[in-house]
Amino acid sequence: MPFGQGWGCRGRFKECGLKWTQTRQAVIDILSSKGGHLSAEEIFLEVKKVLPGIGLATVYRTLELLTELGIVRKFDFKDGRSRYEFVAGKEGIEHYHLICRICGKIIDYETEADKDVDPLKDFKKSLSEKFKFSIERSDIQFFGLCERCKGLVEKKD
Repeated sequence: MPFGQGWGCRGRFKECGLKWTQTRQAVIDILSSKGGHLSAEEIFLEVKKVLPGIGLATVYRTLELLTELGIVRKFDFKDGRSRYEFVAGKEGIEHYHLICRICGKIIDYETEADKDVDPLKDFKKSLSEKFKFSIERSDIQFFGLCERCKGLVEKKD
């Protein structure tokens, strides 16, 4: 289901006094349907299938705006490209990434922030108390080896 129909995106744009455009709709639809962590170039290639006249700069500007609105989150996974992930409608969800330093595979781990199953709940509570800081969200990345690459490295030894 496209984000614009199911998640109240048009309302968020209207609240901010922003126009709802075909480009914004297309970028949101691609990010919400594809999932994962797409680069601006990958998003551009997908949007171009729907809107052939679109330019890469327009996609970049749209991604900046969507990031500012909290609909999309921008990540740096240390591979030389910014990656974008659709996060609207996931308020209250903690989202962590495990990134393979060899193949670049990204594994998502999500948990509800208020539940006891959040493995970092006590750590975040301790930080909040120690520094009198109200944590609203966290962007945590773990770098290491995925199962496949770990197996390849162990075979070499």
